[in-house]
Amino acid sequence: MPRNDDPNDHKGLIREAYRIDGITLPECRSIFLDWALSLPADRDQTQALTALHAIYATQEADHPMTQVLAEGLQSAQTPKRRGGWRSRSR
Repeated sequence: MPRNDDPNDHKGLIREAYRIDGITLPECRSIFLDWALSLPADRDQTQALTALHAIYATQEADHPMTQVLAEGLQSAQTPKRRGGWRSRSR
């Protein structure tokens, strides 16, 4: 299936992951992390992730990378606790 050169995936990492036969979830998570780290500092990760998920979720619903994108999107949309997590109970 032909893919467009998506500006949200400027290095093509996620696009290439969809072309790998037999790719596993850990490999997809590693590719996803590389993608997130490769985004320019001025890019909104949640917006870029939403756009990528919309592109691939309908075309490749059963691909492991789609599951990883959905997990990342869910994590990005989850409100973060102010101050982080305590390392020990009080």
